[in-house]
Amino acid sequence: MLFPSEVFLFVFLPVVLVIYYAFLRQTKQIKNIFLLAASLFFYAWGEPVYVFLMIGTILVNWLFGMIVDRLRNYQFAVTIVFILLVLANIGTLGWFKYSEFTVLQINRFLHTTIPVPKVALPIGISFYTFQAMSYVIDVYRQRGKVQKNPLQVGLYIALFPQLIAGPIVRYETIAEQIEYRVENFRDFSAGVTRFCIGLGKKVLIANNMAVIADNAFGLIINGEFQASVGMAWLGAIAYTLQIFFDFSGYSDMAIGLGQMFGFHFEENFNYPYISKTVSEFWRRWHISMQTWFRDYVYFPMGGSRVSKPRIVINLFVVWLLTGMWHGANWTFIAWGLMYFVILTFEKLTGLGKKEYWWGHIYTMVLVIIGWVIFRSTGMGNAFLYIKAMFGIGAKGMIDKAVWAYIAQNWIYFVFAIIGCAPIMPWIDKRLKKSQIWQIVYTVGILIGLVVSVSFISNNAYNPFIYFNF
Repeated sequence: MLFPSEVFLFVFLPVVLVIYYAFLRQTKQIKNIFLLAASLFFYAWGEPVYVFLMIGTILVNWLFGMIVDRLRNYQFAVTIVFILLVLANIGTLGWFKYSEFTVLQINRFLHTTIPVPKVALPIGISFYTFQAMSYVIDVYRQRGKVQKNPLQVGLYIALFPQLIAGPIVRYETIAEQIEYRVENFRDFSAGVTRFCIGLGKKVLIANNMAVIADNAFGLIINGEFQASVGMAWLGAIAYTLQIFFDFSGYSDMAIGLGQMFGFHFEENFNYPYISKTVSEFWRRWHISMQTWFRDYVYFPMGGSRVSKPRIVINLFVVWLLTGMWHGANWTFIAWGLMYFVILTFEKLTGLGKKEYWWGHIYTMVLVIIGWVIFRSTGMGNAFLYIKAMFGIGAKGMIDKAVWAYIAQNWIYFVFAIIGCAPIMPWIDKRLKKSQIWQIVYTVGILIGLVVSVSFISNNAYNPFIYFNF
């Protein structure tokens, strides 16, 4: 079930809200059971079989949490439990994401004929697997109490706002909120506003950028890029905007939905395209994933408080895993290793902590090239596309299609560029006491909602990029 869909907006969400606020005024326990049931139904709508995999993940990690809490003073026993934790969670994730890819590569390089398993990827498995592991680790670190009731663990892992595409909510963030959160009108109204903003980002900007990007990346035919340099750059920029507004839009909707039910999730994006270094970009992009790898992988390996060769190894492991987390394709691995090289260079030279006048240009060029690799179906296509961006193999400098796309979509590009910078928060901060501004802001949100719903009703292009992960 998609957030920007009629069944979610006009059936599922209204029914859940009415039942939650009108009929469940008893204890938090009753509300939590209802939210868990609604969340499992939400997931089963699109994954009727794999909902049982999720339930299994919940029960297994609830059991791990109980064991770790009881054996925390026995280091050897805890070590064994954590080995089993990694094997159970990462093993399951690896099977669904990498079994087919691994056999294909073995057959390719060793010239074998091992049968290739056809394994469908459960939606959101990368996100809820990391959250399940976060629960056990945070219980061990005493950053949230152990839950003796598996339904509470289930609610944390399966809560529908962030279930399918994040943000990756760490257990310590909402451990207390599960039982002691307070719902109020202020949070509810803020959540509705945030949801509407995210819906607009996704439906009005990301979806329209996707059409341009898909057409541009589809111009690689018979080993050649069948368009101009301008078209190559337009497609790359369109995808750069698409992935930001697609994913940050989903995160806004998830955060807003959480607020409607009294939950407060941490921010997942902080205007990453204004960054002046690549290091800064990754402090602002997909924050929940970066902090997960930082706190559960990078820091336990020693972080930056080790020798320089060890820092390089630590960064290599983190960025290899980051690339692999996104999917079973050499493009994702290459994308992760590209950032390993860049971030290692910035860290060892100190460039990541300095600001230069050319920093924003340098950062965005590298980020855009990175997104080309990320978007491409294979490394061969990625190289062809990047070469075309720099005039190698392209059909001229600019063509009529570029001007046609810009003429048809200029309004979306304008709103996208405005949305990439903290312009609206700056205006809101200075005019928040103005009644006129509040009216304009509210009307703008309502207009955006109406237009978004009209696009959804017309069956506009509507996939979420991060459903693939």
